[in-house]
Amino acid sequence: MEILNYAFMQRALLAAVLVGITAPAIGIYLVQRRQALMGDGIGHVAMTGVGLGFLLSWSPVWMATLVSVLGAVLMELIRWYGKTRGDIALAMLFYGGMAGGVMFINLAPGGSNANLTSYLFGSLSTVSESDVTAICLLAAFVVLVTVGLRRQLFAVSQDEEFARVTGLPVRALNLLTAVTAAVTVTVAMRVVGLLLVSALMVVPVAAAQQLTRSFAATFAIAVALGVGATTGGTVTSYYQDVPPGATIVLLTIGAFIALSVLAAPLARRRARALAAAQPAADPAECKIPATRGAADEVGV
Repeated sequence: MEILNYAFMQRALLAAVLVGITAPAIGIYLVQRRQALMGDGIGHVAMTGVGLGFLLSWSPVWMATLVSVLGAVLMELIRWYGKTRGDIALAMLFYGGMAGGVMFINLAPGGSNANLTSYLFGSLSTVSESDVTAICLLAAFVVLVTVGLRRQLFAVSQDEEFARVTGLPVRALNLLTAVTAAVTVTVAMRVVGLLLVSALMVVPVAAAQQLTRSFAATFAIAVALGVGATTGGTVTSYYQDVPPGATIVLLTIGAFIALSVLAAPLARRRARALAAAQPAADPAECKIPATRGAADEVGV
C-alpha cells in the first residue's frame, strides 16, 4: 500500500490503532458510571500540560499526561468532598485548564495558538517517534488496568455500595479509573485531539450496546469499532485531506446510527424466537422467581 511507504503515516496508523483500543476500553467504565463527559473535562485540563510542555521545552505528551493525571485526581477529590459546590469547582478547573493552555503556549518562545491546534483536533503529520514511544507506553498501562482489573472496575461502576460491602477498595479503584481516563486522553490527543477524544471513549460503547448488554461482548465490539473508526479515519484523512479527528468521530457516530437501525428488528426477532420457544406458562402460584446473579447477566 502506498500509504505505508511514508514513515509519518506508519507512526500515525500505529497511534490510531492504540487509540482505538484504549479509548473504548476505559470508556465502557465511564459510561457505566454515568461519567461520559469526564474525558472532555480532562481534555480541557490537559491543554495546560501541552502549553507547559512548549513553555518548558519538554515533551507536550508527557507534560500533558502529568497535568491531566493531577487534574483527574483533583476531579475525584471534588466529587468526594465538593458536595453542592462541586460543580462550580469543576467548571473553574475545566475552563482554567483551557485558559492556562492558551496562555502558556503564547508565552513559549516562538509559540502561538497554531501550535495548539494539532493537539486540539489531531494531526497526522506531527506524530513523531517520541510521541509514538510515549503513546505505546501509556497505552500499555491503560490496557493492563482495563483488562487486568475488569471485574473489580465493573463491580465499582455498577454499584459502589455493593462493591464496598464485598471488601473492594472503592475509592482507590475510582481514583485508578480517573487516572486511566486521564492517560487515555493524552494517548488520543495526537490522533483525535483533546476536544474530540471524549466522543471516541463514549460513542463506540453506546454503539456496541445497541447489539448486546453483555459486558464482555460490549467491550469487544466497542474496541473493534474504535479500531475500525480510528484506522478508517486516518486513511481517509490521508487520501481526502480532511481533519483526522473530525473524520474519526463522524465515523463512530455513523456506526452508532447504523447499529441503532439494525438493532430494532434484531431485538424483535429475538423476542419472537424466545416467545415461540418458551413453554406454556405455569399457574401464578407455581412460578419460581428468578435468582440469576448480576454477574451472570453481564458475562464478566
